[in-house]
Amino acid sequence: MSGKRPVTARHRLPVRLRARRRRARWIRRVLLAVLVLVLASFGTVIVAYHLTVIPKPHPEVVIQSTVFLDAQGEYLGRRGPVDRQDVRLSQVPRAVQDSVIAAENRSFRTDSGVSPTGLVRAAVSTLSGSQRQGGSTITQQYVKNALLSPEQSLSRKVREALIAVKLDRTRSKEEILEGYLNTVYFGRGAAGIQSAARNYFGVDARELSLAQGAALAAVINLPSYYERAGADARVTAALRNRWEWVLDGMRGSGMISAKERAAVAFPAFRFYPPGDTDGQRQYLIDVAAAEAADRLGITQDELARGGYTVRTTFDLAAQDATAERVRRAPPARTGTRLHTAVVAMVPGDGAVRVLYGGADYAKQLFNDAVSGAVEAGTALKPVGHLTGDGPLESLGRTAAPSPLRMASAYAATAVNGMYAKPYTVSRVTHAGRTLHTMRPKPISALPETAVPYPAGSPTTTFTGGAGTGPETRTLWHTESDKELSVTVALFAEYPARDKQPARPARLGDAPKRFAPSLVQEVREQLLRS
Repeated sequence: MSGKRPVTARHRLPVRLRARRRRARWIRRVLLAVLVLVLASFGTVIVAYHLTVIPKPHPEVVIQSTVFLDAQGEYLGRRGPVDRQDVRLSQVPRAVQDSVIAAENRSFRTDSGVSPTGLVRAAVSTLSGSQRQGGSTITQQYVKNALLSPEQSLSRKVREALIAVKLDRTRSKEEILEGYLNTVYFGRGAAGIQSAARNYFGVDARELSLAQGAALAAVINLPSYYERAGADARVTAALRNRWEWVLDGMRGSGMISAKERAAVAFPAFRFYPPGDTDGQRQYLIDVAAAEAADRLGITQDELARGGYTVRTTFDLAAQDATAERVRRAPPARTGTRLHTAVVAMVPGDGAVRVLYGGADYAKQLFNDAVSGAVEAGTALKPVGHLTGDGPLESLGRTAAPSPLRMASAYAATAVNGMYAKPYTVSRVTHAGRTLHTMRPKPISALPETAVPYPAGSPTTTFTGGAGTGPETRTLWHTESDKELSVTVALFAEYPARDKQPARPARLGDAPKRFAPSLVQEVREQLLRS
């Protein structure tokens, strides 16, 4: 025998106790380390939170486009690098606000500005390099869109969360939602709810219905895809499915009643291309933008980036009808090009209702009605007595005035020689505040010795121009009364070719018959409106 005593259960017991105690000590150390780590992390978060500064919005977020409207308030177009105009939250119907909340962040009104599950999911996907995932709250989206760069990194996501929490604690939910609605991208070039309302439905944000608001809310998820709704059947069907989901969410959250949910119909889409340069609208915007900037004492670039609303004097329906009528004008003589300028304005006031200066802005930037120099010839006869001392003095020394200048003189003959300077901007507003309102100040263009016109003169018609018979080079035709004066100027040219500049050409007989009928149609269109 070895002499060793056998190991019994009684001798093994202390070993087990010692092992158990070692495990207990190890567990306590781990728990202590975890506690220290948690406290350190918590302290780091607290310090980071207090050191976090809410940055100012990006410069491009502050920039807004300026919108132009016609005399009836119809959308004419815009100027600016970004299609965006700020609106107050009070101008957005509550149903539209709720639609966006139902689509993007149903706990928005009660959460702390962040989504913990969304943060974890985003962190995992960022660290693993997998596809980026959403889950951001409306507050986080606003921070990302307006205050931070679009960089996808864990550090930026953490900073986004800290700013979102601080924003939620220092700003009201209404302020955050207003900022979000004014910056979120809706596709079709529209940043913000106001531009989206115009580009998709042709209305202001305050006029959006529940159905339209839910559709715009549905677009936010994937704007580059859903922006084709209304033109692409598959996209429209996909958007309709998401639209239904948004409305169901609103019903489930008590935002709308069952009756309201059942009554909603999927809306029809419209599309305004505010950046387009074809057709007539850009001619009008050019003139109105220059005038508005001058009235405000700013540059046109400052106007375009300032988020103004410019109400013009134009009648868009009459303008479009005029353009269509000119398009159907008789052809010019072979090898020549016919130019047509049309000006319709209110005598004694100066408001320009129609200003046609070219067929297509994309093909001809030059505005014949405003900047064209059309040989007057005998067309000066009816206004010769107005070209002495006074506002029209220089007209008598001008062999080739612009149609707009001549039209203003013709208009004065209809109201006892009272000349009103032509204008195209009636009002300019910004953020609901009126900055400019046009108040015409007509003055007499008659010499002191002139015999006044009889009160209530009937419509006067005059035709004149340069050249006679087959040698006619320009033709002016005007009809004026105290309510409306319409002037048409026609001239022809041989287009520039190779190194040869454009040169005047004879009109021919067809345009001579066209001018009076065009004036009459423009008058009838405007007097009906």
